[in-house]
Amino acid sequence: MDWKGSEMRYGTLNVAVIVGSTREGRRGAILGEWVVEQAEQCSGVDFDVIDLDAIDLPSRIPEHYGPELERYLDRLDQADAFVIITPEYNHGYPASLKQAIDLGHDQWFAKPVGFVSYGGLAGGSRAVEQLRQVFPELHAVTVRNAVMLPQFYDHINGDNRFVPPEICVHAFSDMMDQLVWWGRSLREARRIPMQETG
Repeated sequence: MDWKGSEMRYGTLNVAVIVGSTREGRRGAILGEWVVEQAEQCSGVDFDVIDLDAIDLPSRIPEHYGPELERYLDRLDQADAFVIITPEYNHGYPASLKQAIDLGHDQWFAKPVGFVSYGGLAGGSRAVEQLRQVFPELHAVTVRNAVMLPQFYDHINGDNRFVPPEICVHAFSDMMDQLVWWGRSLREARRIPMQETG
């Protein structure tokens, strides 16, 4: 895969992969592994997998932030771009993901967000459409292309690994093209102070 530009010219792009489901028995972490395997073929991109089931985020937004939450926010802050892995539950995305988004604010500012979704015949598309309404409120940019996986469970083999149709590999590459371009562009843009108007 060629994600348009060398590490030497642009520097390393830090991408946080957020596994959004915390449901018992979930398969989202398998997708996280696949995303990183695909992305390892790209030079100049480092990945930090943030599995929401593996960190102890508060169920409500606290007045004072503890060490675990501060570490989570620091990981968001260090990211130049995000890949959100979300299932679709009852035509929407999980509450665990909404809370993880809302706990941050400035950490999302002027950064691109791509989506890998799964769930039923719609492949998580309705969850993604809802998330596309949320991120602009945080001044984040969602990239147009996404990876949507209908009947995701049918593509998990006996070793509990995701074996995608070829079209999914191409869809991921297209999404990453956009995510990396936006990530590098917005990293430069964040160095320019936003001027107040009025």
